[in-house]
Amino acid sequence: MKLRISHETTYRYGRPIRNLVQSLRLTPSIFEGQKIHEWQIDVTDGIRGPGFRDGAGDWIEGWTVRGPVDQVTISIEGRIDTRDLAGVLRGHREMIHPMAYLRDTTATRPDDALRDLAASVQGSTDDSLDLAHRLSSTVTDKIAFKPGVTGHATTAAEALALGEGVCQDHTHALLTLARIRNLPARYVSGYLHSTIDGQAHDAAHAWAEIHVQGLGWVGFDAANKCCPDERYVRLGSGLDASDAAPIRGVAMGSGAEELAVAVRVEELAQ
Repeated sequence: MKLRISHETTYRYGRPIRNLVQSLRLTPSIFEGQKIHEWQIDVTDGIRGPGFRDGAGDWIEGWTVRGPVDQVTISIEGRIDTRDLAGVLRGHREMIHPMAYLRDTTATRPDDALRDLAASVQGSTDDSLDLAHRLSSTVTDKIAFKPGVTGHATTAAEALALGEGVCQDHTHALLTLARIRNLPARYVSGYLHSTIDGQAHDAAHAWAEIHVQGLGWVGFDAANKCCPDERYVRLGSGLDASDAAPIRGVAMGSGAEELAVAVRVEELAQ
């Protein structure tokens, strides 16, 4: 599938900030499922710093904005080809051992309800692919998709207790269940062209990758009850949403901050 992606993130400040330093993980991953044709990142009044590929295989680059400024916009325009690999992250180079992704974080720390739910799922790590599918389906059944009921700081335990949430909540819950069952799992950030029913999905998206014996990393989107296919564009990964955040930064100033995000993912003619 040939996709064009436009992504604009604007920060507005109540008072002009003196300086802004950002770390951007906004360049698509290199693996057999996607090929970049064009990809441009711009930051208003920004100075591009050094970039590097981290141990997880993600490309990270630094930007600095010197103030005073009261608004900063990060813009992305790109074209990419994608193909369906049945969720398998084939041809992706990284150095971090999968066992490192068994660690809990604040967002994925299990409570008794999550432990009981993980234990109730039939399956064995001897067939880790089947178990991973069962865990993902369980999250889909237990957490209904409903925007606006959770926030960026909502944990997996809170989302399960609420029974509602968005893709971030589905992913955190699936990471927790997988790790309880001794399956390494990580959070993936990226884009999705359309949902499973074909509806346009002009927004950033998140899903999980679980390490499966004999296959390596395999993606699971519990929010859409499927594995990533050609509709998905992978940017980067981490232990949870905060660790995998496409944009991280520090602003020097005391004013209130407002955030506006606009994402458009469209299919190009073949």
